[in-house]
Amino acid sequence: MLLQPDSDQQHEGLHDVGPMAVGEVLPQTLSAAQIRRLTEALIEQEEAGNCVVLEPWHHFADGLIARTLLIKAGTVLTGCAHKFEHMSICAGDITVWTSGERRRLTGYHVLPCKPGAQRAGVAHADTYWTTVHLNPTNERDLSMLEDMLVHNAEMLQSRRLARLGMDQPKEIET
Repeated sequence: MLLQPDSDQQHEGLHDVGPMAVGEVLPQTLSAAQIRRLTEALIEQEEAGNCVVLEPWHHFADGLIARTLLIKAGTVLTGCAHKFEHMSICAGDITVWTSGERRRLTGYHVLPCKPGAQRAGVAHADTYWTTVHLNPTNERDLSMLEDMLVHNAEMLQSRRLARLGMDQPKEIET
């Protein structure tokens, strides 16, 4: 779920401040309910055509899948909870809320991630975010992988945009 950084529309004051200050305006912690409300607000913006479309890159190796997103500076987003432990690799500058805490990640970070955690974030600079999952069957069908790895995969942006008739390409890199 993404909010376009250069939008003319405003939602709860998120656009009243620049990307460097957004992380300071939002609270130190976000509850699961607050992340859900933020997700709902971002979906409303998306349905109004006011969103940033993230185009993931997928990379495969024997028994692994990596999904990389480029999150542009100023983008506010939430993610889906994952079903299994995995690794996230972050390079850039982003404030992330997860498990009741806020962390500003600047530079390069490798983060072990527990299943069920849902995140919200705001990018202060262009940021690459990669999740690395086990893929023991070497599945290559992205819809099947999403269903296997993510709770409520229907909430993924690619699927929501497809329902709105705004398909995004699904290219697989090997």
